Amino acid sequence: MLKARIPFIAIHSFERKRVMEALALIGDEIHVPIYEHGLSRGIQDIKTNRVVNEDRSIAGGLDYVIQQISQRINLTFVFTEVSDIQDDNMVSRQFYDTVLQAMDRGGSICVITTNPVWSQLQRLGMNITLDTPDEDEMFEIVRDTVSEYINSNIIIEWREREFRLAAAILANLSKVEAENVLSTIMAKGNLSIDDLGELSKEKDNLISNISGLEKVKIESNTLGVAGLDGLRAWLEEQRLAMNSDFRERNLRSPRGVLLVGVPGCGKSLSAKFIAASWNLPLYRLDLAAIQGQYLGQSEGRLKDAFTSADHASPCVLWIDEIEKGLSGASSSSGDGGTSTRMVGQFLFWLQESKYKVFVVATANDVSKLPAELLRQGRFNQIFFVDLPREDERKSIIQLYLNKYFIPAITDDFLEILVRFSEGFSGADIESVMHEIGMKAAMYGDSIVTNEMFLQKFKDLVPMSKTNPEQIESIRNWGRERATMASGIPFGQNHDEKASKRSIII
Repeated sequence: MLKARIPFIAIHSFERKRVMEALALIGDEIHVPIYEHGLSRGIQDIKTNRVVNEDRSIAGGLDYVIQQISQRINLTFVFTEVSDIQDDNMVSRQFYDTVLQAMDRGGSICVITTNPVWSQLQRLGMNITLDTPDEDEMFEIVRDTVSEYINSNIIIEWREREFRLAAAILANLSKVEAENVLSTIMAKGNLSIDDLGELSKEKDNLISNISGLEKVKIESNTLGVAGLDGLRAWLEEQRLAMNSDFRERNLRSPRGVLLVGVPGCGKSLSAKFIAASWNLPLYRLDLAAIQGQYLGQSEGRLKDAFTSADHASPCVLWIDEIEKGLSGASSSSGDGGTSTRMVGQFLFWLQESKYKVFVVATANDVSKLPAELLRQGRFNQIFFVDLPREDERKSIIQLYLNKYFIPAITDDFLEILVRFSEGFSGADIESVMHEIGMKAAMYGDSIVTNEMFLQKFKDLVPMSKTNPEQIESIRNWGRERATMASGIPFGQNHDEKASKRSIII
């Protein structure tokens, strides 16, 4: 664009320093003088840093540009701090007039901004976006940053493999953010292999207050796993894919999974399990919370949330009960088409985003989901999570006995509790065991008797009995349209593959 002497160039980026470094290299390469305007020093030559005009205002800077363009040809001026050229106003009109005069003298007026540009002004030139560094560019940044410490007393254990892994972790941060993270880690006096884990934590700290997303704290020691073998085997393959580079084959990383099934059977906890086992940050997108009262506000917030998730990648994005946020698209909800537009935006991002964001969406009432969301290719897989069977309930009860330090029970009595808990979800069992654990903590282990267990299990009425029609409807849907998370085909004899089924607690 500078070679072609485009009269107006809008450079969209929040990395002012990185843009100016790139422009300085370009100016040397094509032998074009470039001047930078900033609110702190006025206008200066970016090659010599010599101030040529001390007027720091935008209006004063533009007056100087017009004066110089009238006297010299092929000049390039870059305005680095312009905040009010989105609409038709005095500043944008002054830029418009300056660009018109630059057109006759081979001049180029560049603006570094993160906002849209007034359409009349933008029609005089072109747009370009400087993306955050990708893995290849971040590799160079990481290597250059660390190399500055080679001759110091800092012990550096990293080799090519560690530099590549660090680049993958820090990709999509700005250059200065990546440099700050690395410098903070090396401040302790060494750079070890274990510091790769610290990189993820430091990156997470930078973006912990993302607009539209909620950072979910994961305590991996509180996540007990007693199964879902089919889902877990599939996730292990996806974890390997998330760590692979498919760019040479024009392939994209895994997009995510939709978990549907009976409420209380571990769908939501699966998101935490995935993030913890993959050692990735977990963010929760609350579709209800981003709903706005004005036209277009909800869609704008959703777009910002997806952009934030892209910048946080690699990460896991959890969308809990997705049908509640997007159900209006499949019914006459009277929301003015907001839900339909949000569905379209979600599907567009799911299809087009190139970042490593693994989506875990959960749904209870799949009948409310728009059909286009369930089309093949939207998610990598759709899994159905059913009520736990006998062996599963046995594993869940045993897990909570250990988790809450409840006194052990005999194998025979455990089999009795398994029979009593028929039709219970994992959440139902957890509720009973949690109450018993609280009694033991308050009054001592001696209060926990077989009679207490039986009474607590009898008192709880599971959803499978209070609303059997809904449960059967959900299971009928899962039979036909989803893969069983257990790894066991629906209706197969339980005893044949009892060890193949499991639940996340």
